[in-house]
Amino acid sequence: MSTTAAVLEPGATIGVLGGGQLGRMLALAAARLGFKCHIFSPDPDSPAFDVVHRTTCADYTDTQALDRFAENVDVVTYEFENVPAETAVFLAARLPVLPDPKVLATTQDRLAEKSFIAGLDIGTAPFAAVGAPAELAAALDRVGRPAVLKTRRFGYDGKGQATIANGTDPEAAWREVGGQPCILEAFVPFAREVSVIAARGADGTVECFDVTENEHRDHILKVSRVPAAVTDAAALQARRIAETIADKFGYVGVLAVELFVLREGGLLVNEIAPRVHNSGHWTLDGASVSQFEQHVRAVAGWPLGKPIRHGRVEMVNLIGSEVEDYRAWLSVPGAAVHLYGKAAARPGRKMGHVTRVFAE
Repeated sequence: MSTTAAVLEPGATIGVLGGGQLGRMLALAAARLGFKCHIFSPDPDSPAFDVVHRTTCADYTDTQALDRFAENVDVVTYEFENVPAETAVFLAARLPVLPDPKVLATTQDRLAEKSFIAGLDIGTAPFAAVGAPAELAAALDRVGRPAVLKTRRFGYDGKGQATIANGTDPEAAWREVGGQPCILEAFVPFAREVSVIAARGADGTVECFDVTENEHRDHILKVSRVPAAVTDAAALQARRIAETIADKFGYVGVLAVELFVLREGGLLVNEIAPRVHNSGHWTLDGASVSQFEQHVRAVAGWPLGKPIRHGRVEMVNLIGSEVEDYRAWLSVPGAAVHLYGKAAARPGRKMGHVTRVFAE
């Protein structure tokens, strides 16, 4: 299995598993540096297809299509963590895949991810494994109420989750999440949610963007603000946590670490995203180098950029029909509009975002 790559020259082709907006923005960043991208996605309406010349539309389990894909790219990365880990392992036997598929396997399983973080002596909410309804009572005794029952795999934007409060029937929560293997996590009474976008190169260099404060609505990120309203000590601790995780993984590329800031000032890690992240979109217009360019640099073996923030920055997601407001945003001074080219504006679907940079 190969998880290291030679330094790529301009004109090389980066293969990207996944064709959503993150893949689209990765391809645009790669093009600016002289690279080509080949997008592999099972969705014929993938927005990333619109900005590249080479595409493969096939299932992630189609080994013949994966073989052809591998023959036409120099390195492989991915734009979201729900690409089957087996797909990444299959490709890694043929050419470099970055980040390491082992990272993908760990972060796809909430229990494995939480156990990994706890093993680094980094704080998380109390948690317990729940493999069957009969195990819920013991898990609740250990974790307490209120708690959140989450599927171990394939949950995002609040999907695959159910809250168990005082008086709530645990078995109803189990049925609500589909009766799948789960993790039970204690509810954290946090003051705010923040994230750190970190990039790590193959040489072990780590560069972190400024800590970002995130506001969610209906479990979906709505607004990110930089800098976060946290103390300098908390910001330093958050960056050190991200650096520790990236180093322990032997990571190459960009990852996001989402954290809770507790009311008394401590930090707990909520999740790791082994990819470029929605809360880092502000870097496209608000920093000297974007998260997407950093990821491309890392997987290409290039030196990372030193991220310098241009001012106070705000990013607003355009969700569902909110994308119809893009014309109003075009006339807002300092606003940069990014539309993802998705055909259908469904409720809860991220259709674009707007960034604004303000003088500090």
